[in-house]
Amino acid sequence: MRFASPETLQEALALLDEDGARCLAGGQSLVAMMNARLVAPSTLVSLRRIVELSTVASLQDGGLRIGAMAAHSAVARLEPAAPGPRLVCQAAAMIGHPAIRNQGTIGGSLAHADPAADYPTVTVAADARIVVAGAAGRRTIAAADFFKGYYETALAPGEMIVAVEVPPGPARAAVHYEKYSLVHGDFAVISVAVILAMEGERCASIRLAVGACAPAPLRISEAEALLAGTRLDDNALAAAGALLAEISDPIDDARGSAEFRRKLVPRMVKRAILAAKEKGPANHV
Repeated sequence: MRFASPETLQEALALLDEDGARCLAGGQSLVAMMNARLVAPSTLVSLRRIVELSTVASLQDGGLRIGAMAAHSAVARLEPAAPGPRLVCQAAAMIGHPAIRNQGTIGGSLAHADPAADYPTVTVAADARIVVAGAAGRRTIAAADFFKGYYETALAPGEMIVAVEVPPGPARAAVHYEKYSLVHGDFAVISVAVILAMEGERCASIRLAVGACAPAPLRISEAEALLAGTRLDDNALAAAGALLAEISDPIDDARGSAEFRRKLVPRMVKRAILAAKEKGPANHV
């Protein structure tokens, strides 16, 4: 196996154009897969020396552009004012343990596309855009279209993630990321991401995504429509939760059965929405 450590994005893309080449970001997923002999790259292309991939910058609309090589810990330390970026940063703080957060990267996690990971759910809820690059140039993919299935993305051969662009989201919205796992730091059994804007006692708008209960994060406009305009009472929350549970397609694995996950969906949805409502726009941290 060959190891390469390019200093520019162009060099990295040229190396990735070779058969069997794989990006090495933080290595938290790829190295484990190599140790289990699930993958055997012919070339490992380290992205550590490419400065632009670690850059974090504000967007003109108030959103945030996060370079693919930004470590989870670096994302977690950010304190953006806008709701969308705030949701992503909240999830980053809940990934694994300090050693994993210091090593793992947002781009590596998104490219791995584990539906039980944290970033897929929050990026879909936040309407984030995944910026990718390849030999043919750059393109931007909506997070909702990026995740195609279990460990499957819209990345074409030879492409890599360059950055994640998170729009600001609704003004004065509250955010909450709720995650149920068997032990602290583990992947989610079920996760829920919420961006909630209230107008008085009623829900003005809501963005709601559920993770770890389907091959890709679930964000269903019909469920959001059931909540918009309501006081988020028990009936509205139950209806939205039941719809998401019905549409979900969970699996049986060591963390829980499909039946267990489906039963958790309405409970987790209700808990996450009420937590966001309780925070309110003035108490969003």
